[in-house]
Order: sequence, then C-alpha cells, then structure tokens
Amino acid sequence: MKVDELGTAEAPGPRHAGQRASGMGREPVNAVPLDVRAIRRHFVFPEAGRVVTNNAASTQPAAELLELYRSLGPGYENVHRGQSAASQAMTWAFEESYDTIARLVGAPGRECIALYRNTTEAINAVMYALLTEFCDGDNVVTTLMEHNSNYVPWYGMCREILPRFGRRVECRLARFDPVTGELDLAHLASLIDARTKLVCVTGASNFLGTRPDLAAVRALAGASGYVQPTGERRSYLLVDGAQLVPGSFVDVRTLDADFLAFSFHKLLAPFGVGVLYAKQHLLEASLPFLYGGDMIAEGRVLPDLVEYNCLPWKYAAGTPNILGAIVSAQAVRLLLDLALSPRRPVYFGTGRPVGRAAVQDAMSRITAWNRQLTARALDGLAAIPGITIYGPREAARRTSLVAFNLPGRDPVAVAEALDRAGIEARAGCHCATLAHHSLGLDPPASCRLSFYLYNTPAEVDQAVAAVAAIATGHHPPTVPWYRRLTSPARCRPARSPIRV
Repeated sequence: MKVDELGTAEAPGPRHAGQRASGMGREPVNAVPLDVRAIRRHFVFPEAGRVVTNNAASTQPAAELLELYRSLGPGYENVHRGQSAASQAMTWAFEESYDTIARLVGAPGRECIALYRNTTEAINAVMYALLTEFCDGDNVVTTLMEHNSNYVPWYGMCREILPRFGRRVECRLARFDPVTGELDLAHLASLIDARTKLVCVTGASNFLGTRPDLAAVRALAGASGYVQPTGERRSYLLVDGAQLVPGSFVDVRTLDADFLAFSFHKLLAPFGVGVLYAKQHLLEASLPFLYGGDMIAEGRVLPDLVEYNCLPWKYAAGTPNILGAIVSAQAVRLLLDLALSPRRPVYFGTGRPVGRAAVQDAMSRITAWNRQLTARALDGLAAIPGITIYGPREAARRTSLVAFNLPGRDPVAVAEALDRAGIEARAGCHCATLAHHSLGLDPPASCRLSFYLYNTPAEVDQAVAAVAAIATGHHPPTVPWYRRLTSPARCRPARSPIRV
C-alpha cells in the first residue's frame, strides 16, 4: 500500500463485501477512497499535531461548523409564532434542519424526528412515552452489550418507577459470546415472548465494536405476538444508533426500526444534539416526554382541555436548541461533502436536496475507510504479546474502534501514557459496564482507540507503536503538553454561506 507523508493511502475495497439485509444498506464494494488530505484541511486539530483516536466518544468539530455557529449570532431570534423577519428566517432554517436530518436516515419526513440533548435523552423519551402502556406481567428485552443509556432507563422503569404503581414488568438481558463479542441470537430469541412489549439493542457496541444482525433482531421482535395498543401484534424495536449512524448507511424503512436514537457530537457537530427517529403513527399515538411551550397547539389551552401541536413540534417543548439543530443539519451536509468532494463543497450551506443515493455513496466511502483503519489497528495490536482485544477479530464485522487490555497494566494508566506520547485514547468502562462485568474484568475497564474519516494509516501506526512500547515497559517519546493542547490558528474557514 502506498502511503504519503500524511499517512494518506489509497483505500482498497473492503476485505468482506456483500449484501446485508439489515437496514444498513449495501456494504461498500470497492468504494471510491476518501481524499483524506483534503478532508483534514477542514479541521483545526491536525495543526496542533494531535492524534485524535477517541472518536467513539466525540468526533472533532469541523472548522466550517464552528464558524457557522458564530455567524448565526447576529440574526438569532426565537422560532415559531414570531413576527420579525429574524424570527421567520430562523424558523425556516430550524425547520429545514429537521428535513435534512430525516434524509440522513431515510425517514419519510420531519414528522418522524424529535430532537433532544443527546442519545441518552432520546432513549429516555421513548421510555417515558411507553411508560403508561406497560401492563402487569410485561417485559422489555435488551442485551449485556448495551451502553448504560440503553439499559439503565429500562432498569429504572422496571425496578423503580412501575413498582410504585403496582405493576410488575421484567427487564431481560440477552448474552453475547465472550470470545467473538457477537450477540447470542438464540438466547435473545428465548427471552422474547408474547409479553415482550419492546426489544432494545445497540446498532454497534461502543466497547466490543460488534454490529449485531439487526434484521435478525427485527424478525424476532416482529414474531413475538405482543398486542400493542395500535392493534399491531409484535414487539417494538429500539436501536441505539450512536455508534452506527456516524459511519454506516442507515435506512430506517428497510431496517423497520420503530425507534432509532443517535447523537451529532459523534458526527462532526461541535456540541450535543440527540435525534430520535420514530414511526409517525407511534409519535402520533404516544404521550410526549416533556410538556409546555411549543409542544402545545396555538391557543389550545383551556381549563378542561389542552391540545398538542402537530408533529414534529409535539415533541419540542419550550424553546429548543435552535442553533444546535441548524448546525447539526449542516454537519450532515458537510459530511457528504467531505466524503464525496472535499475540495469543492456541494451540499454545505446550500438548499440542495440531500438524496438517498448521495447519502449511500458517502457513507459507503466512510465505512470502507474506517474499516481499513480498523483492520490496520487490529493487525498491529494483535502482534503485541499478551494483549487482549475485545470483540470480533474481523474489521468487516465491527465498527471503527478497538478496545484492549495489556497484561498487568491498569487501562487508565495506559491511556495516560498514550496521551503523554500524543495519542488521545480513552480508558474506563466506556459506559458499557454490563459487558465489562460480564467478561469478569476487574476493574471493569479497558483502553480504546477509535477512528473516523479524518484519521490516517500513519496515525494508526503511531498509536499501535505507542501501545507496543507501553506493553514492553518502554516509554514512548513524550509530546510536549503545549503541542498537545494548543493549536495555531492557521485553519481559516471561509465565512459561512448560511444566511438567516
């Protein structure tokens, strides 16, 4: 493989090609490689010499998005019901952001989208929306692979909230294979029955890297026979897409998920905005999570009657994160540009419609690049004596992260040593506490490297070499703190083309 001085390589086709009937579209087959050299010019962190390999926690914000946020300030005004030109312009940009976000995941329209602070709050919104529908003797099924955000709300509902109302609802946990990290579908099937109202599963584990077969999970949930209030005879399916959506082509209609949650701070945006996709008829029938403000129909508050706003505003109580929504939608457009034409923007700052073909092409290129980086990391780390790598051994079966432990070394100390060498990793339980305990890890922690479209093969090699040096008791060269924490302001984005 030819690698230039930036570590940018021509990406070959993925090692494993083919079709996945899981709602994640066609896996990339000989996808056109990313122009990583051009992509990196849109970010400030390379100027500081930072090696950013903690992208599963948060990606780096693009310079254009930071500038956009600043440029929106002079025209800022509240949305909806305002008579000023500024309010009407801001309302248009805010509402259009819902349309762009819907197109990212293939939702029918903005009516299927609700915005929250993060994935965690979006999942909590589902819990509270369904809370009063659970009957005595029902159950909810999730897995030991989950982020705490897709387990603790259901634990709280079953163990703390519903018991106060005299309702007994069970939370069941499906196992995963401790060697391969794959979800145990047979065990999952044994837990789903005619009293399973909801099945919750990660789209991609933020610890094991595993991408469960969502089509198989959907089939199991669909065959449960649970009678929903809508008359449907099936279990609802909620997918935690926080690690899935940023690096994969997701089509919610093919996936047939009832609920999908993800966050924009893992998708280039500079702060947390969470998205909940839900089927429109479910949002129409469900109770809202938060009450008051913009979720109320105009003038429809009477002593004996309150009527709610139309979708999606029924789920937008109070003044929303207006600028966050606008910038997050532009992050979608910028992501397409970075993957498809980073030297000549096409979507960012324009009203050009975001088509499914463009989204699929862009996400296929990102998937292929992330897979190449992950395969390189897996190969390099596997050569380190005594290392334990968690999750599937094939890059094609996982998302773009690798969690590991070194024998006799505290994972937090390993991450701190990596930081001194200029490698930004992460250590801890990664909020995947159940999985760490399930593997018997004491302390329940691991060190994790995670990659995104702006990372290079040279950076992967740098990170692997630093881990190898730590494993052998040698200290990798220390990068001065000021180089790791400061950044020359040489990345000057053009003024934002967005006007409100």
